[in-house]
Amino acid sequence: MRWHRSGFRCYWRWKSRLGGRPQIETDLRALIRRISIENPLWGAPRIHGELLKLGFDVAQSSVAKYMVKRRGPPSQGWRTFLRNHAPDIAAMDLFVVPTIGFDLLYAFVIVRLGRRHLVWINVTASPTAEWIARQLTEAFPWDETPQYLIRDQDSIYGVAVRRRLEAMGIRERPTARGSPWQIGFTERLIGSIRRECVDHMIVWGEAHLRRILRAYARYYNDVRTHRSLDKDAPVSRSVQRTGTISSRPILGGLHHHYVRI
Repeated sequence: MRWHRSGFRCYWRWKSRLGGRPQIETDLRALIRRISIENPLWGAPRIHGELLKLGFDVAQSSVAKYMVKRRGPPSQGWRTFLRNHAPDIAAMDLFVVPTIGFDLLYAFVIVRLGRRHLVWINVTASPTAEWIARQLTEAFPWDETPQYLIRDQDSIYGVAVRRRLEAMGIRERPTARGSPWQIGFTERLIGSIRRECVDHMIVWGEAHLRRILRAYARYYNDVRTHRSLDKDAPVSRSVQRTGTISSRPILGGLHHHYVRI
């Protein structure tokens, strides 16, 4: 019986050596794997439907054959998780700028994580919890408040700030002590402001610094391209393909905005 079964297998292997289902193209197999990797929640029927809409005549069983095999249930990665929640998160921080007379001014920034949008920037010589609470009220209209606000462990965020956040329906998320990487979005923003603006200027006073930073904020939001946004600005810029290229100086020519007219 064992010899007969072995011979039967050999017989059908020889008989079907030129038959069977033909393999699909290499590019199509790569596309199936790509769709399967990019969409871990999709099964073979969904991927098969997408391929039909893309003009590929392929069987659903072939799609299932070339999909990426996973050991556990499908789950989104950290990058997808953060991207889905970033529009509901904002972060705030303070940084110091010296004046021509070596006085220290404090600049306060708030950034939305979704599009790296610099929603608020202001300057004061003596920051207090009441002043920061007032900045929060002016920065967020009642219908545009974020769900979470990240801050560091600075003692300036006192009772007045916490009460204002609670009244606005915002949940604060303090970072751990000595962990600036946990508020990396504002740290990166402050670094850009220093490298691209205040490090190249002499500040005369509070009004002068406020005017400079607000001009930079307009440039940062409307003009400056970001690698994390696929080389787009926080306020998305349209692509201009026709017209003569013209440049407009920003911050006295420290930067320029190029447009077609």
